[in-house]
Amino acid sequence: MDNILHIIDVEVVKDFLLKLEFDDGTVKIVDVKPLLTGPVFKLLEDPSFFAKVSIDPIAQTVVWSNGADFAPEALYELKAMESAA
Repeated sequence: MDNILHIIDVEVVKDFLLKLEFDDGTVKIVDVKPLLTGPVFKLLEDPSFFAKVSIDPIAQTVVWSNGADFAPEALYELKAMESAA
């Protein structure tokens, strides 16, 4: 992938599942639970805190108020979920 990806929309589908829209038009639901390793991600294990995800206007990726974030490329490479059910 040669282009820099950006996330333009995020929605929490349920615990640890995010519906993401990338600036290349790709929309997918991904499970980020496997990425929650390390101290900065500890708070994200709380579903109510996880639900406070937003998009950083400068980096254009998903972020939380404690400084946790994921690179758009890492999220893009996650296997899409078949459904959120």
